[in-house]
Amino acid sequence: MTTVEICVSDVPTALVAEAAGAHRLELCADLGQGGTTPSLGTVEVALRTLRRAAVRVMVRPRGGDFRVSEVEEQVMLADIAAIRGLPNPHGLAVGVVVGALTAAGGLDLAVLRRLIEAAGPLPVTVHKAFDEVGDQLRAIEELVDLGADAVLTSGGAPTALAGAPRIAALRQRAGDRLRVIAGGGIRSHNVRQVLAETGAREVHLRAPVRRDGREATDGTEVRRVVDAARDRTPVEDR
Repeated sequence: MTTVEICVSDVPTALVAEAAGAHRLELCADLGQGGTTPSLGTVEVALRTLRRAAVRVMVRPRGGDFRVSEVEEQVMLADIAAIRGLPNPHGLAVGVVVGALTAAGGLDLAVLRRLIEAAGPLPVTVHKAFDEVGDQLRAIEELVDLGADAVLTSGGAPTALAGAPRIAALRQRAGDRLRVIAGGGIRSHNVRQVLAETGAREVHLRAPVRRDGREATDGTEVRRVVDAARDRTPVEDR
């Protein structure tokens, strides 16, 4: 099966996504800003209450651009250390999601290196800041050299479908050295087309629905995506 990763904003939505069959969850706060670091309590309770889904925790101290100041880097390093120290009673596969760019629009290799080193054994995904990088094929090599586990991308386009040729090229360049996760505008009605055109084995999406005056996760849509994406490829729940 293709790995389906659902972006969630709190523990209740994480539980809904897991119950609907999501293989991995990206746990964030403030999705209106593209996702920021969730509270330590949110992460701790998620690890205590989830039973099988892998978890990736967003580590991003603020919304806005992806330039990381010295103070913000210190905050990110402290957050990573705190996440590493949390109890994980069910042995869930836990990792972190980070990103950092230079003023010139390239990957901030120095900051990313320190963040990845701080994560230690935890797998690190580089988030869609990657889509602001001009030379993405070169950036793939840089991420491999840094030891990143995965990168989330729409191929520099507004959606994964629009960026499908680039995502396919990035996957070819990465090979087995780095996992390329397709994300951007993916839903149950188009996930098969995204998989066919990109060759991706992993997809990332939100499944939002308004409930009780706020955004929640649509478990029915998650299940539809999981069912639509099902193929003969083993799930890589790392």
